[in-house]
Amino acid sequence: MTKKVNIGIVQMSCTEDVDANFQKAIAGIREAAAKGAHIICLQELFRSLYFCDVEDHHNFLLAEAIPGPSTETLGSVAKELGVVIIASLFEKRAHGLYHNTTAVLDADGAYLGKYRKMHIPDDPGYYEKFYFTPGDAAQGDQVSDTDGYRIFETKFAKIGVLICWDQWYPEAARITSLMGAEILFYPTAIGWDTNEKEPAINEEQYGAWQTIQRGHAVANGVYVVAVNRVGREADQQFWGGSFIANPHGRLLYLAPHEEEVTHVQELDLEKLDHYRTTWPFLRDRRIDSYRPILKRYID
Repeated sequence: MTKKVNIGIVQMSCTEDVDANFQKAIAGIREAAAKGAHIICLQELFRSLYFCDVEDHHNFLLAEAIPGPSTETLGSVAKELGVVIIASLFEKRAHGLYHNTTAVLDADGAYLGKYRKMHIPDDPGYYEKFYFTPGDAAQGDQVSDTDGYRIFETKFAKIGVLICWDQWYPEAARITSLMGAEILFYPTAIGWDTNEKEPAINEEQYGAWQTIQRGHAVANGVYVVAVNRVGREADQQFWGGSFIANPHGRLLYLAPHEEEVTHVQELDLEKLDHYRTTWPFLRDRRIDSYRPILKRYID
């Protein structure tokens, strides 16, 4: 017995034309579906340029309600094609309250819910704290429709969605996996600073980004799918390099650094049991010893 699911990723460049970006993403979804995809993931904030490179109040006009116009359109596309769509959007929750949010549309077009990015960076070229409020932490073990880490029970698989800066935090991957995720998806927007003169630093940065996420796959016995953007935007050269890793961290697919690409990869979810019983990391966790992790720093 096998439980196979085809994963589609859409790695693309963006322009200032929001409508054109949206239509390009839909075209990518259609291409992936035509290639047999069941679950299709778009990159982080695919509707626009990555606007967080500057602090500009005008950019708040890009935000929208979730559910809202974009999820309504994508829900119709999902229903028409019979696919699950993972869509990263700029959410306006209330006046003056915004989130970096990913919505999930099931294969029948139903809106399954959203995940609000928990870890928000504030670095040169990535001024996200100016725009985004972190997602609200869940209360205890209680799972709500909007708070904390989440999984989505889609038609084809139980999936977890985390967003870009979340990918550096093993705690986020662990919690989402413990909730039952079979695949972790990371919509992403990250690249090289074009002012960096040392090639080795660029190589190290990309290597670190890929390595830590492959580590999440190994530590948790899940598949990991990272979908990044490409193209030059201001001083950032988005590095593409989207990939899919199996639960031993082996790359099943690696996208190029500079090209737009739509790729579909078959995953066998039945093999998760083999990986987790061969290397039973979840069995041997010493949860009674982890309380210090709740401290900011152990002085």
